[in-house]
Amino acid sequence: MLWLSPWMRPLARVYCEALARTGVEVLLVTSDQHPESDAARPYERVLDPRPKTPSTWRPFVRTLAEVRQFEPDVVVTELVRDPRWLAFGRLAPRVQLIHDDRPHDVGEQRPGWERRLFDRWGERAAATVAFSDYVAEAIGGADVVPLTSDLDPSLVPEFVGANGRRDVVLIGRLNSYKNIGVTMQAWQAHVEGPAYQGDQLVLIGDGDADLELAPQVNWIRGAFSYADVMPVLSRAKASVVHYRRATQSGVQVLAMQVGVTPIVSTEGALPEFQPPGELPIGVDDVAGLTQAFDLLADPQAASRRGAAAQEHYRQNFSVDVSAAALARALDRAVVPPVRSTR
Repeated sequence: MLWLSPWMRPLARVYCEALARTGVEVLLVTSDQHPESDAARPYERVLDPRPKTPSTWRPFVRTLAEVRQFEPDVVVTELVRDPRWLAFGRLAPRVQLIHDDRPHDVGEQRPGWERRLFDRWGERAAATVAFSDYVAEAIGGADVVPLTSDLDPSLVPEFVGANGRRDVVLIGRLNSYKNIGVTMQAWQAHVEGPAYQGDQLVLIGDGDADLELAPQVNWIRGAFSYADVMPVLSRAKASVVHYRRATQSGVQVLAMQVGVTPIVSTEGALPEFQPPGELPIGVDDVAGLTQAFDLLADPQAASRRGAAAQEHYRQNFSVDVSAAALARALDRAVVPPVRSTR
């Protein structure tokens, strides 16, 4: 299997290594664009996906020759934007992975030429895989594979009990679609109410949000690694994924993976991923979001519901569950069903 993933390297690694454990021979072509990038692993080939930079061409040609010798049976593609990488996709039946049904905001809009080129390329794929029923329906049909977390299972910290629980987190690219204004209103109402237990709302990441922070809000700005985030996230009482626009969210499955309850809106596939009993909240429902903060302020409740979220993740979104479903989709692409001659 050849996997092409220039932007989502940690997630591609998790999938490739899970498939390798089942006996699949894998080769991942990726880049150093993701903040979690580090030294290349034996199955990785790292390219610079900027075709206008002359120095990137020699490594590309060398890697293309190596991949041809590898002779993949199937090619998996996600978020490919370098036209040169189309050559990799011609080497075997191709399966495209679709994470989002539409851009979240203006910053994710692609140039017109890129949309035309890669949308046509996508239409010629042997199969398409989406990570939720919501996206599969939005794009007109696809195999559905549950989305696993891009945190390597070996890096998941120990579950934090009630005595260690504190704070609520909001992680990621903190732009307007993350609905931060409504979150701040609800947090302030929570702080001023009787359920408040001294926690902070911790924002982690960069973004375009222009916010005046209350004393009970801490914004840790800048790019972050999981090594930085895990000590804060794993002990949190909740993770806010209350977005105005969403497909599905890696932050949502990450929270469940480490045993933290995600608080989500009614948008996209966010409700689809929630543990039983964890209901979504309308995007403008400040009172509902405040109540969610109030209930999870109790560390016993936060720990109990976090444990249930983690078990839900293990049963439905763990990498072995997800990779098994993906392997079945890849098998169907490589060996299409026999059509009746009647």
